[in-house]
Amino acid sequence: MKLKIGNVELENNLILAPMAGVTDQSFRRLCREQGCGLLYTEMVSAKAILYNNRNTKELLEVSPEERPIAVQLFGSDPEIVGSIAHQIEDGPYDIIDINMGCPVPKIVNNGEGSALMKNPKLVEQLLTSMVKQVKKPVTVKFRKGFNDDCVNAVEIAKIAESCGVAAVAVHGRTREQFYSGKADWDIIRQVKEAVKIPVIGNGDIFKPEDAKRMLEETGCDGLMLARGARGNPWLFSRTNHYLETGELLPEPDAAQVADMIWRHAKLQIELKGEYIGMKEMRKHIAWYTGGLPHSAAIRRECNTLETMEELKSMLEEKLPGFVACGS
Repeated sequence: MKLKIGNVELENNLILAPMAGVTDQSFRRLCREQGCGLLYTEMVSAKAILYNNRNTKELLEVSPEERPIAVQLFGSDPEIVGSIAHQIEDGPYDIIDINMGCPVPKIVNNGEGSALMKNPKLVEQLLTSMVKQVKKPVTVKFRKGFNDDCVNAVEIAKIAESCGVAAVAVHGRTREQFYSGKADWDIIRQVKEAVKIPVIGNGDIFKPEDAKRMLEETGCDGLMLARGARGNPWLFSRTNHYLETGELLPEPDAAQVADMIWRHAKLQIELKGEYIGMKEMRKHIAWYTGGLPHSAAIRRECNTLETMEELKSMLEEKLPGFVACGS
């Protein structure tokens, strides 16, 4: 199923959610290869870009094969966010997104992320500032509400539409829930019924059947895959296939998982060097191998991995059928 956001046409309606510490360049490339229709960068502070913070440079880097891609900003000052959106618009991004869903205390206590949902007037000012200053499509990602006393996703979606935003992504949990409990898909349906712009549903898509069910229950236009894609880029190819044909492809076997870990590690090292690359691979390896035989032993062992050689030995020993290509 195709999806159009502003003037950006996607091959399909499957989208990788922005996840801090997860959706870096190497992981994004693997998801794209598996058929992800739209990628998102990790979220980047508009203020940090303004003050030339060194760490933002890496977060903003995108390779041509990743496109179409959205860059996600966070911030709460309409003037700063609008001018930074304008400043980076000439970069290799197809869509500029603003985060209004992050539940992390450090962000929320700063009045950013999901804290913005408590202030619809400020939301309107922020979105107006962005839409006015950029020609590329502007999108916004938010939650069901801040807490059970402040469930206002429909109101925020209507504000976004009236400001000229091209699409909205809705996570069916409140900020108070963080990632616990069950995502409320009914709020996604309510948002879809309230606005004419594309609505992207997010929350609890862990397998292809979940994706189909969300489409049926909410009528949403796009599906945003988040935690279900960690250690599982195949979720995109398997979901696309299932939505198109109704056939459920088998999950990857141990050898395929090992091959993907190896490829992921090689990409990480190309981008970040062996020391940092291997350190960052540890959490990914734990996600990739969850549920496989020896997964507990792999988790323990991967916490000390420092070199590709050590990774190769571990994969050969723990995941039969693995052969290191181009090692």
